[in-house]
Amino acid sequence: MHEPGEIKEEPWATIQTKGNQFVVNDKPFYVNGFNTYWLMVFAVDPSTRGKVSEVFQQASSVGLTVCRTWAFNDGQWRALQKSPSVYDEEVFEALDFVVSEAKKHKIRLILSLTNNWNDYGGKAQYVKWGKAAGLNLTSDDDFFTDPTLRSYYKAHVKTVLNRVNTLTNTSYKDDPTIFAWELMNEPRCVSDPSGDKLQAWIEEMAVYVKSIDPKHLVEIGLEGFYGPSTPNRVQFNPNTYAQQVGTDFIRNHQVLGVDFASVHIYTDSWISQSISDAHIQFVKSWMRAHIEDAETVLGMPVLFAEFGVSAKAPGYNSSFRDTLISSVYETLLDSTKKGGSGGGSLLWQLFPEGTDNMDDGYAIVLSRSPSTSNIISLQSSRIKTFNSLCSWKCHWDCKKKHLPEIMDLQHDEL
Repeated sequence: MHEPGEIKEEPWATIQTKGNQFVVNDKPFYVNGFNTYWLMVFAVDPSTRGKVSEVFQQASSVGLTVCRTWAFNDGQWRALQKSPSVYDEEVFEALDFVVSEAKKHKIRLILSLTNNWNDYGGKAQYVKWGKAAGLNLTSDDDFFTDPTLRSYYKAHVKTVLNRVNTLTNTSYKDDPTIFAWELMNEPRCVSDPSGDKLQAWIEEMAVYVKSIDPKHLVEIGLEGFYGPSTPNRVQFNPNTYAQQVGTDFIRNHQVLGVDFASVHIYTDSWISQSISDAHIQFVKSWMRAHIEDAETVLGMPVLFAEFGVSAKAPGYNSSFRDTLISSVYETLLDSTKKGGSGGGSLLWQLFPEGTDNMDDGYAIVLSRSPSTSNIISLQSSRIKTFNSLCSWKCHWDCKKKHLPEIMDLQHDEL
């Protein structure tokens, strides 16, 4: 048995859920993480591959432990999947590099398997492939319902999950570096506001992913909009349009095979472009509603998998960004202190130096943003404290008893 003061290296194990918490090696694993979606494409080219290592190194230096990135590029420039079930091995080896590099920096990956939007191909590309194969398709939403397109998507899932990493010789489905599989980035099915079409697709695909890989967690990739199944909750949506896009936060997440809930936060595109205090009020009520539902209705953790503010928004300044990030972090800590469902958050998005051409307005370059960097580090250290509380096999009750003191103590010290 090791002494309390001794640092014992934990085995690199797969993240699981236990009730409404993420756990690893039977200890809590609250998440402070980030998004950098373009890692695979940058890893293809030797001249930009170093940026992948750089972003992991910088993220690790401020204590970030999870990165969400794309495990797809459908039929576009540098496509991973050039046409249905036809892959570019060079691009796949670039994804291998991303996975092996993440592990070196002790960062776990949420890998998203396709896109609702046209960037990197997504559902529109699947529909193009279907039309080229002679299918009678009328809308991009046919992606969710057409049996051939569903089979294309499943074939992609199967190929990625069964991929054996050429650098580590470990198959993706056996690699603890992968935190979770995401079915799709921000799925919406606007042609069916009832939500039935998307629900059926989620039901089929969540179980399909689990049938190939029962070890890893699965999430849908939703933005968190409340839908027809919970008329009493739609008041929390940012606008009335949000309940008509075919998604349904509660119903979608009650699907067999889905392990945790995802929510995104974009006040500058959802509420109003002009920055105001109303944005912060929305962030808090939006988060609290989802944390409460994850606890009382879903019984699972919720990850705020994208949040940020665009520097292009009218009235933007970096201190507002810091306020927004702090509000997200503080709302999560309120949940963490109670052992609640707020499982963590992922900033959108972290960039290394020299990648300004990729900036959509949301890029955070830590070296240029010392105040933001400090806020991120502080959150990471608080979460690390919480995650380490169980180091001596101390029970949940004991941990909860001491937690407020530890949180407050650290708050005073820092």
